Amino acid sequence: MVLAMSRPVKHRKTGVYWFRKRLPADIVALTGRKEVNKTLGTKDPEDAKRKYAEVLAEFEADCSRLRLGAARGELKEQSTAGIDPLRRPITDREAHSLAQTVHDEWLKKFYENPSEQLHWHTDFYEGMWTEYPLPSTDPIPGVEGISDPIPGTMPIENIFWKSMRAGCISRAKDLLLQNDFSNDPWSITKTARAVGAAFQRASLTLQKLERGEYEAEPLLAARINRSAESQPADNRSSKAMTTGTKSDSVTLTGLVEGWWQENKAAGRKPSTYESYRAAFAYLVDFLAHDDAAKVTAKDVIGFKNHRLSTPSPKTGKMVSAKTVKDSNLSALKVVFDWGVANGLVTHNPAAGVTLKVGKTARLRSKSLSDEEAKTILSGAMAHQRGQESPKTFAAKRWIPWLCAFTGARVGELAQLRKQDVFTRDSLCIIRITPEAGTVKTNEARNVPLHQQLIDLGFATFAQEAAHGHLFLNVDSSQNVRGALRGLKNRLAEFGRSFVSDPNVAPNHGWRHRFKTVGMEAGVPPRILDAIQGQAPRTVAETYGEVTLKTMAGEIAKLPYYSIGIVNQNPVPQPQK
Repeated sequence: MVLAMSRPVKHRKTGVYWFRKRLPADIVALTGRKEVNKTLGTKDPEDAKRKYAEVLAEFEADCSRLRLGAARGELKEQSTAGIDPLRRPITDREAHSLAQTVHDEWLKKFYENPSEQLHWHTDFYEGMWTEYPLPSTDPIPGVEGISDPIPGTMPIENIFWKSMRAGCISRAKDLLLQNDFSNDPWSITKTARAVGAAFQRASLTLQKLERGEYEAEPLLAARINRSAESQPADNRSSKAMTTGTKSDSVTLTGLVEGWWQENKAAGRKPSTYESYRAAFAYLVDFLAHDDAAKVTAKDVIGFKNHRLSTPSPKTGKMVSAKTVKDSNLSALKVVFDWGVANGLVTHNPAAGVTLKVGKTARLRSKSLSDEEAKTILSGAMAHQRGQESPKTFAAKRWIPWLCAFTGARVGELAQLRKQDVFTRDSLCIIRITPEAGTVKTNEARNVPLHQQLIDLGFATFAQEAAHGHLFLNVDSSQNVRGALRGLKNRLAEFGRSFVSDPNVAPNHGWRHRFKTVGMEAGVPPRILDAIQGQAPRTVAETYGEVTLKTMAGEIAKLPYYSIGIVNQNPVPQPQK
């Protein structure tokens, strides 16, 4: 007999799919619950299957945790205390992130009405300031089994907590419930103390304000709310209709855009912004909403699992764990942290969510081999234009050769302009500069050219080219990033047509090879780093300057490439 596999259940009236699963007998005995029902939030059957698999994995993990807890004798105590064992305990960092909302709300009360008394707002939370003259070893009210520290061990600042713990505990329970965390005693205690610390920080700020020590800028959330409330009602409703949200809500899309506006001024790279924006776009698509305030830690964990189990919509390939950790999760943590710091969101749901990444097996060197290098350079010399643009043809002809003798990043070379190729002190030089597009280090550098590049005609090609970019089809009024990305992709495809081994990158492999060839030729590491635009290894290496004369002398040590077909193909003519 073949057992039917579990699958999503479609609601008869709404058409929304649900996860419904009977609990195993041993879990029923532990929890008293017979079935788990959870909406999958979608009417699409394919999407429902994907989400069902994620919820099923969480369900099985919860069952395993419950069995482990039962073996340790923990569940009986939890059941007696009314704790929901199917909710995850909170971490210290998550507790303090949640408590930030208390800090912001209290200060917001003052910023919205500065004329009110600056002292303790006793009406802000009912019962918050009730005194509890209990010994420090007594149980915390409402949290059975957890006591305060032993007398004499409590830090002075915790006196603040002692005087208002009942209110903190009440608020902590609400926060845990709203964000799907466990209501176990330790989670309540962690969150309650975090709430107390948040009140203390807000109170210290109000004390400074009372003494006339006003901050340069008030809480950002308060400023935003006051600005929205100061607009005419018609404008506010119009804005809400345009954005599809309430006028005082914060969208995930808006959050990353706000982060970028500030960090762009601080010098962050557009590539970082594009990566972060893509991560938030994936998150919005996964959640099926754009409300930053609704995102929970559980949502982020589900998003992480979704990214790991779903092919990329761009490439159709599975996303690596390293990409999910270093790109997606990192983006969420950084932007939500910024949102918390600026009062736009109350907590960072990505805090504490991580992913262990194992070391990838390395099957070969990252450097191109002699044979691979010669094959690419021969292919560049023999390449015929066909239907492609003259600039793309020129890029495929010259950029592999420039990579071979400079070790520069492909993007840095692809954005070269006519004015970036010049002669100084009888040296032919290329200038790699952020003015032309983007440079990873955000620092310009000059690199002398090897004689073989000059013999092949690169300097002549640049001299006869039209003003502007040598290889990009973009005018001076446009952003080069789109054109640069397209050209880099075409160059990657061009290089891959000569190097089939997937364990080496045909473009980036030149940077590794340049170091290898340079060391074999006896070029000092510091000079190789300066040519490639890599950071000094020590503070001592920041002293002095690697001059053009020094670089030219070392670059001259690099051997010529003998490919045997140099004179068989005409030098491509620049586009006029």
